[in-house]
Amino acid sequence: MNVLSLSAIQKPLIIGHRGFRTRYPENTLASFQAALDAGADMIELDIRLSSDGHLVVIHDAEVERTTNGEGPVISYTLAELKQLDAGIWFHPRFVNERIPSLEEVLDLVRGRGLINIEIKVEPDHVFDANHTIEQKTVELIQRKRAETFSLVSSFNKKILENISQMDHPPAIGVLTEYDEKQDVVTLCKKLNALAWHPQYLAVDKNQVLLMHEAGIKILPYTVNSKEEIEQLFEMGVDGVFTDDPIMAIGCSGL
Repeated sequence: MNVLSLSAIQKPLIIGHRGFRTRYPENTLASFQAALDAGADMIELDIRLSSDGHLVVIHDAEVERTTNGEGPVISYTLAELKQLDAGIWFHPRFVNERIPSLEEVLDLVRGRGLINIEIKVEPDHVFDANHTIEQKTVELIQRKRAETFSLVSSFNKKILENISQMDHPPAIGVLTEYDEKQDVVTLCKKLNALAWHPQYLAVDKNQVLLMHEAGIKILPYTVNSKEEIEQLFEMGVDGVFTDDPIMAIGCSGL
């Protein structure tokens, strides 16, 4: 079974962080569509579980910041989440924009680009016997035959470990914090990861060389200035997560 490979890509990837976040309400179909229309190679999104076990696209554990609702995402069913307005907070022209399901976004992206699915759980997350959110994510990717354009990432290393041990896992991206102290080359090799996703200020030329020597791509997040993107491209990174794909596409080397 084929999984995502970046080996044939000759230029740095432009990855729309939560879509086109500077101009559209984040993590919505409008935002993802705009990022793809702008020329982004990949879109990035965050997923959580609804109370009835559906994979929904939202960053925060609570719905207040990006919808007109209140309370934890996990307290809503998918149908209830679909009743919330996920666009009006950003601008009135996005009234009635909805929280999408992961399945909807996979359908949108297919044939148009790549997708980075970040699995969100809280620090006190309790794993059950079925590793629910990561199991559901992999099962959906397989059911939708989306392995060739999907990359699954998380800050939670247990989630990534669980995915790496599944039958026919999708490509994995290892997210790390700015001040995270560990041997990321060893960690990525252990997880058979495709890519390392560091906070961009933590990246230097030596790290890029070490990762590349190990056969691991490096995709820093979240870079929103032309100067910083150009510096990272000069270091040899394989792509950047950005809130403004048009700005990033305009940088040198593309």
